[in-house]
Amino acid sequence: MTNDSNSSGAAKAREAAAHFQTVYGKIRDEVNRMMVGQADVVEGVLTALFAGGHVLLEGVPGLGKTMLVRSLGEAVDLHFSRIQFTPDMMPADIQGTQVLVDTEGGGHELEFRQGPLVANMVLADEINRATPKTQSALLEAMQEKQITVGRRTIKLEEPYCVMATQNPVEQEGTYPLPEAQLDRFLMKLVIGYPKEEDYSAILDRTTGTTEVAIQPVSSGAEINELRAVVRDVPVPAHAKQHAIRLVMATQPGSDYAPPEVGEYVALGASPRGAQALLLVGKVKALLDGRFAVSTADINAAAPAVLRHRVMVNFHALSDGVDTDAIIAKILTAADQAAVASA
Repeated sequence: MTNDSNSSGAAKAREAAAHFQTVYGKIRDEVNRMMVGQADVVEGVLTALFAGGHVLLEGVPGLGKTMLVRSLGEAVDLHFSRIQFTPDMMPADIQGTQVLVDTEGGGHELEFRQGPLVANMVLADEINRATPKTQSALLEAMQEKQITVGRRTIKLEEPYCVMATQNPVEQEGTYPLPEAQLDRFLMKLVIGYPKEEDYSAILDRTTGTTEVAIQPVSSGAEINELRAVVRDVPVPAHAKQHAIRLVMATQPGSDYAPPEVGEYVALGASPRGAQALLLVGKVKALLDGRFAVSTADINAAAPAVLRHRVMVNFHALSDGVDTDAIIAKILTAADQAAVASA
């Protein structure tokens, strides 16, 4: 009986992984009908959607961040909204507000008009241009999956995903996100310039007469079902321990931290970093057809998961050492420690 149960469980796991790969592939292929190149970024936003997290996209203007998020919303048939943040924007502009409207009898009454935060997929463009008060309103929606306006509380419908952008160059007149809010993003993805061979396809799709129409190939209900599949993926003890030690290695003074962390890092990752490593690792395992997380999955997730959770100090800035370089050192040190203990 035990062998039959194990066999049945393994068959269900393989079936779930295969279904996940199929749906993921359909959405990715549909989005790629609009997007050219940027395969890692497309995979990153899809991973966040299936893992149930939010994404911070960093890149200069004109690289297709808005097009990517809009295309994803259309491919999954989700309610999409875009917010262009400015310094004069108030919380009511994104949450919603009471509006005085005329009634049939000639009177007036207050009616609540919901803001653009009430959607399934929200593109928060140039989030660092919003004031801290407006950023905090967005934080409530991201963390609590609800918005509060006066005495009214609105539960946000799942799947709910915020994809925020920021320009790494123009910092004048901006309000950098505090560490507490950065930590709420599952991943930070850096969008680079296209390769030379991609420019021709980009120009053909954007300057010609043929318009690419994204077709819905999935639904919010299906995404919610597959999120449950992601959560069900088991994490072996050694993979969980690896994720814990990677996060601890980002913390100055930790026994697992390489010398570069003590020299260049001001603030390391919190336990949310370990949670994110496991969730992203689960998605990567499913994409590889496996129903268990490996240390390789954790390592592959580390750069996008940790780069916004590790704060470098002035010494690092003066030496030209960025967060990605620190994470690379941590991964190398972790691999060397694993080989030495084997």
